[in-house]
Amino acid sequence: MTLSIVIVDDDVVSRSMLQDIIENCGTLELSGMAEGGLEGERVILDLKPDVVLIDLLMPDQDGIETVANLKQSGYSGKFIMISQVVNKEMVGAAYQKGIEFFIHKPINWVEVEHVLNKVNEQWKYERYVQEIKQSMARLNLVEAPTPAPAQTRTVRDTARSILMDLGIIGESGSKDIVALMEYAIEQKQASELPPLKESYEAVAQKYKLTPKEVEKECKAMEQRIRRTVLTALTNLASIGLTDYSNPKFEHYAPLYFDFQDVRMKMRAMEEEQASDNKSKVNIKKFLQVFYMETVEKINS
Repeated sequence: MTLSIVIVDDDVVSRSMLQDIIENCGTLELSGMAEGGLEGERVILDLKPDVVLIDLLMPDQDGIETVANLKQSGYSGKFIMISQVVNKEMVGAAYQKGIEFFIHKPINWVEVEHVLNKVNEQWKYERYVQEIKQSMARLNLVEAPTPAPAQTRTVRDTARSILMDLGIIGESGSKDIVALMEYAIEQKQASELPPLKESYEAVAQKYKLTPKEVEKECKAMEQRIRRTVLTALTNLASIGLTDYSNPKFEHYAPLYFDFQDVRMKMRAMEEEQASDNKSKVNIKKFLQVFYMETVEKINS
């Protein structure tokens, strides 16, 4: 399936260059173009492309406002912003609205091609995850009669291999993540983790006796996991800064995290900002993807 793209830019030269680049890539399809933000909204909601290439500054409505309006209208595709603006506040505002990447003007053919390839790969990974989820639901893998000891790989070994790839095997929360994976598979879940609160309590009850101790341990567990996931984000951002085409970065960064969060972390590291406390991570998404990948590896 081909990645569909719409261009929104008031500059005819920029639109023409972007069109040439897209048409030169065999895996991309130009679905439409618009000369401004208001027209862009109508075209995008009508065509529903996978990706929108949108200019930041346009006379009728700027790119940030257009992106916000489209998201409010239910559009769920990806955004790549084009701009010659280097104002940090505007760039930060754009990432907060859901921009995946920035392309700088004047347009550079190699940069655009590189970014589009990365977005295409991210899109493929997301479809891959969705297909795994659908396949597990269809096959109802949890009802398979094969007992756990007969599996070629245990849950613990499988989970630990993923933790090693993410560089967090030595973090205190890694043991909690393994315990959560073991609990979820014990509950014979097909494609969804049990509710996190339920999972935390079930794991805590294995070695805590009183309700008060369990409650305290659940809070501690949640904090340990959050710190561990933040470390995974930092590790991947560091890899991306060193080698954007590193296989671990290409696989894990878009799969386990929202890519705009990875980009913001990379930017903060480039600017040597001590921003760990400000980094955003979606713990539920991280654990859900971790579980799906664990199940897939066990049954492969």
